[in-house]
Amino acid sequence: MFSGPPADPATPTMPADSAPSAVPLVGETGEISEGASGPTPPRRSWTAPLLLGAAGLLALLIALFGPGLVARGTGELRIPGAGLTTVLRTVLFAALALHVGELVAPQLIRPVRGRPRTAVRSWAVLASLAGAAAAAGQIVRLAAVSDLGITETYGTREGGLLLLIANGMVVAALCAASRRPALALAPLAVVIGAEALRAHPEAYSPEFGAALTVVHLTAASLWTGGLLYVLRTMWLWRGSPVAARALLGRYARLAIWLYVALAATGTASTLRRLPLDVVFTSAYGRALLLKLALMAVVSALALAARRRMLRDTDPAVAHRLARREQVVLGLVVVVSAVLTVVPDPHWISLRP
Repeated sequence: MFSGPPADPATPTMPADSAPSAVPLVGETGEISEGASGPTPPRRSWTAPLLLGAAGLLALLIALFGPGLVARGTGELRIPGAGLTTVLRTVLFAALALHVGELVAPQLIRPVRGRPRTAVRSWAVLASLAGAAAAAGQIVRLAAVSDLGITETYGTREGGLLLLIANGMVVAALCAASRRPALALAPLAVVIGAEALRAHPEAYSPEFGAALTVVHLTAASLWTGGLLYVLRTMWLWRGSPVAARALLGRYARLAIWLYVALAATGTASTLRRLPLDVVFTSAYGRALLLKLALMAVVSALALAARRRMLRDTDPAVAHRLARREQVVLGLVVVVSAVLTVVPDPHWISLRP
């Protein structure tokens, strides 16, 4: 029986006793296979892209329809263009997290021994430009809702702060494109401060609320953006599991303190802004409960990743859990944007 195609008549044949010995071929998995016609092409898994696409679609739906859903049946005033505003603020928060993470995470990478000399590609410029566009979009939306011109909108409190945010993100992008990207820390700090002031226009102790938001937004940006940068680096270092595991361990130690800061400032802000009698009957309270549920999932995934990292020398499982944590953190960012759009719940509590 023939084990292959018939010989070409034009090709000279060799005697059987002088035939060369078969050379084994090595496939992708490292196994030796004789008589193989060539390496088997790798099978591309579509599971991760599909899950990522589903998470992105879910985030978009939450941003567009979340403010209306959480406000249904509460009797609160309808916010014009709440869905679009939530999308724009989600982009702004994500851009801020990406840039802050890229500035801080490299400090975790440098002390890792035996690390590869490769680095991930920077997304800071594109992220900051997207954040500037999102802030500019909010200015346009505010002008349309208020029936004001763009110049007149700059004169309002919210319009002026949004203009400051947009300019700060542009300056941060220019710094990221320069030879000294660390200079972007200054304009990003201005952006965080302006967003904190914009989010607290209430008459009762706005300075205290803004200070809490500065700490909360900074810690959230470091956690979300830092984790994304670490995960991208670990994927680039997948051929060096020892270095990848060390990097994840260094990030996990930082994340503990970030979690404490988030929990402390989040609790203080909740006690300050949300009366207990309207937790379930206000849009703010309902959105906050959803955020707390997502944070519980994030906490469970973070703890599971840390345990597997301490138990296994191969960081693959911990890396997979951390990727899931990153996806849920993305949903937390969207719900946080919803919280900045829904009305202040105090008027419901004081309503007769």
